[in-house]
Amino acid sequence: MNLHPLAGLSPDEIKVARDVVVASHLDTIIYFREIYLSEPPKAHLTEFLELEHSGRLSPTTPRPSRLALCQYDVVGREKSTEYHESVVDIRLRRRVKHQVVDKKFHAALTVNEFDVFVDRCKASPLFQKALADFDLPKGFDIVIEPWPYGGLDLSDDNRRYMQGLIFAQDKTKNNEDANFYSYPLPVIPVMDCATEAIVRVDRPATGGKGDGLYGQTFSRDIIGHANASEYVPELLPGGPRKDLKPLNVVQPDGPSFRVTNESLVEWQKWRFRVGFNPREGATIHDVWYDGRSVLYRLAISEMTVPYADPRPPYHRKQAFDFGDGGGGNTANNLSIGCDCLGVIKYFDALLTETDGSTTKLPNAICLHEQDNGIGWKHSNWRTDRAVVTRSRELVVQFIITLANYEYIFAYKFDQAGAITVESRATGILNVVNIDPCKTSEYGNVVSGGVLAQNHQHIFCVRIDPAIDGHDNSVVVEESHPMPMNEATNPNGNLYRVIDYTVDRAGWLDAAPDLNRVVKMTNPHRTNPVSGKPVAYKFTPLATQRLLADPNSVQARRARFAQHHVWVTKYRDGELYAGGNYTLQSQLEIGGVSDAVKRGDRVADTDVVVWNSFGLTHNPRVEDWPVMPVDIYQLNIRPSDFFTANPSLDVPSSRNASSRVVQSDCCRDAHI
Repeated sequence: MNLHPLAGLSPDEIKVARDVVVASHLDTIIYFREIYLSEPPKAHLTEFLELEHSGRLSPTTPRPSRLALCQYDVVGREKSTEYHESVVDIRLRRRVKHQVVDKKFHAALTVNEFDVFVDRCKASPLFQKALADFDLPKGFDIVIEPWPYGGLDLSDDNRRYMQGLIFAQDKTKNNEDANFYSYPLPVIPVMDCATEAIVRVDRPATGGKGDGLYGQTFSRDIIGHANASEYVPELLPGGPRKDLKPLNVVQPDGPSFRVTNESLVEWQKWRFRVGFNPREGATIHDVWYDGRSVLYRLAISEMTVPYADPRPPYHRKQAFDFGDGGGGNTANNLSIGCDCLGVIKYFDALLTETDGSTTKLPNAICLHEQDNGIGWKHSNWRTDRAVVTRSRELVVQFIITLANYEYIFAYKFDQAGAITVESRATGILNVVNIDPCKTSEYGNVVSGGVLAQNHQHIFCVRIDPAIDGHDNSVVVEESHPMPMNEATNPNGNLYRVIDYTVDRAGWLDAAPDLNRVVKMTNPHRTNPVSGKPVAYKFTPLATQRLLADPNSVQARRARFAQHHVWVTKYRDGELYAGGNYTLQSQLEIGGVSDAVKRGDRVADTDVVVWNSFGLTHNPRVEDWPVMPVDIYQLNIRPSDFFTANPSLDVPSSRNASSRVVQSDCCRDAHI
């Protein structure tokens, strides 16, 4: 079977890759972490895609090699462990690339390591001794939540560690979903991953304002002042509200999209492929609109979540959710009628077990259509006629759960040629213990004994444009006020639009006072109406950049979060804003900041644009016990790419299911 070069590896291909790796390491023990598609070099893939789009493909057309990236641990005879990465050519059944990863880097965490950590904590006398300092109510048990160790303390060596946050759960409710985050405990066990031993238990402070960085003022009745805070419907004191009537999405004629070969999506005038990998989750490839190329690749590259509590060991709390754990590895099994509505196409994914076998993750991605309000409208008051269209979107969505937090990511394609990358943060706040009647400058008390620490979530989206081809430029457009003068601006209402082309790799920041816009243009294609180069544009979100001091470990390992936009020249394999290895990193190595340091020329070439944005989350009580979604959207829109509004031909039809509600149906609501 001739799989498309962008199709994920099949179970048979993964088995071939596994067998090749095992045969290359005789007399050793192999623990696999990941086996997934290594995308073909861009030069090879673009040749294939050009033939595909021109209709010149045939069964005999040469295809790019099917390559598998294999990441695994090799345990030697003396139980020394090395982290290896190999690229296996599936057709040739041999390794074409191999490296032993430098010991200063660490592989991403796996669910299996989480299980080991929990087991070792339960068996650790050191951990049990720490817990003995507390008197828990009868019927309460301990919950252990693994967490990445964060940036190493300067006094630490470079050993691989894992830490955990500890909570108590009320088992008397006979419900495994009872909210244990209501009862945080001030102990943080630390495991040496090489020996699998709990080497220490850190004891964070529980004081409030004025108690300093190290004050441990808790009592044995550590959660006596804490309150139950439930979120599952069956445990809510009054149950869920009962005054809602059904609101259903009905598509009696089925969807307007079509999916072929399991990854090619065609909808309206859009055509693209959906991919999936354990690090980035859902990825978008080879995007075309109405027969014209728009993007080569689009993905969530990285995100970092640094916490702002300086009390040791909380200064280590900084997750790189894609690099440390993997957006694909932590993807949800989506539920029909809940996570996505209407007529849905699901995409499954394959996850790697430690022996190199695969496990299917059903419904890792959902594809569906949704209404997004009015698309465009005009009313002619002279004729009393209004023409209005609804804006329909095609949504590619995946959801990841990382301990307490959920992140919902969606790529939305609309009928006016625009693409929106949306992130939604929800789930449960990451919380710690605080003494009774105390408040804190490091966060907000959201429930009795529960301090939600201030923190940031900073995402980075990687955009690989192909605006009518792969030789593109980045143009920055700004709108500047002009001083009043008699010659050119006598009434003071003039402002000038200026632009400049980014010549060298570099960075820039949002500037709402200048309406700074980033345009990805094709300098060789001119719009026949405006005379300007065809382009797609976005306005960088003016969200707060990383707040940690530039000299801090938090800042040095997340340089991508220090600016809103980065512009680099394309290189194969350069996909991750924070670098390939983020777990316990001290410095961002191989990330976007290093790509900028090369100083490549980026005008009229194969250019990549990275956009960082996010939220500074100073928690509120209304975020507890589970957060309403916080939404951020990156809007990538055509700019002189078309000769008119591309959604002019969207039908102006009425929704046959809509009806008027009689006033007496709603009488109670107006009392």
